[in-house]
Amino acid sequence: MCNLYNVTTNQEAIRHFTRAMIDSIGNLEPELDIYPDKMGPIVRNTPAGRELAKVRWGLPSPQNVLFEAATKRADKLRAKGKEVNFEELLRMEPDGGVTNVRNIESKHWKRWFGVENRCVVPFTRFAEPDPASKVEGGRTPNAWFAASTDEPLMFFAGLWVPQWRSVRKVKEGEITVDLFGFLTTKPNNIVMPIHWKAMPAILRNQDEVEAWLTAPWAEAKALQRPLPDDELVLLPAKKAMRDAK
Repeated sequence: MCNLYNVTTNQEAIRHFTRAMIDSIGNLEPELDIYPDKMGPIVRNTPAGRELAKVRWGLPSPQNVLFEAATKRADKLRAKGKEVNFEELLRMEPDGGVTNVRNIESKHWKRWFGVENRCVVPFTRFAEPDPASKVEGGRTPNAWFAASTDEPLMFFAGLWVPQWRSVRKVKEGEITVDLFGFLTTKPNNIVMPIHWKAMPAILRNQDEVEAWLTAPWAEAKALQRPLPDDELVLLPAKKAMRDAK
């Protein structure tokens, strides 16, 4: 599950690749590490045209996940002799969001498969924790992957949800924000030795970006597949150490 990626490019390159006509992000940092629940650039379809925008990473969690969490919280409060308004507790249950979507058969995700909720997420490299490189007592270092050692621009196949009302963090309270996440699939032979469960669904060229943003779902969903082994590299350790700065 990818929970960290990097964008080292410029807005013009993203707009050109995706044919985005609207740029709403202001200035894009020349190098940007993006973590869950942070703002990241996406290109999305809007009624006004294709837009480059910054959106918060983490799609809405399934209702049953929030219900179970709120139920546990309610049980703990009742055990302390406190009264519980469960509807209010459920409404205010923190939802940090779902970063990656794997099961596209889930009813929870199907409502957002139309072209109006599809987006592409620019990246130049992505990370997976590498347990084999962990030093005893230390943190687990990241392995970084890219199309080549030059780290050219590519895109994740993403979904976005407009103006979702929820509690992301307790200290924020209820907020209404646009959210995004991206699809994952089974890993190829480059990623599998590091992370055997999944890798992001990656779009390699303008034709695939266009298909994801415009094609009927029956066609677009075929892009949830592993990248061919010869189109992805594990970056050398010294180059990958940029994330440790």
